Amino acid sequence: MITPRQIRAARALLGWTQETLADTALVALTALKRLESDRLDVRDTTRDAVRKALEEHGVIFLSSARGLGVMLVDQPEGMPAAQQDVSSPSRQKHG
Repeated sequence: MITPRQIRAARALLGWTQETLADTALVALTALKRLESDRLDVRDTTRDAVRKALEEHGVIFLSSARGLGVMLVDQPEGMPAAQQDVSSPSRQKHG
């Protein structure tokens, strides 16, 4: 299960506001705010929608014996441009 801290970090990597993530995941902004603040009254469907939206934009959630984290990867070249987030400066390739 992803944590509120991972969600906030993933959103920061993409350069997204809470509003952008809520719109992209098709969840209510208030639900996302509850999820990011680690309140227990968040539906699994909300958590899953947020995770899926972030993963579709290149976020990978990491979990190991040493801790939790997130990583942003480049999208595959075959992915349709409509699904890529080309507006975010953090999405630029580095040589």
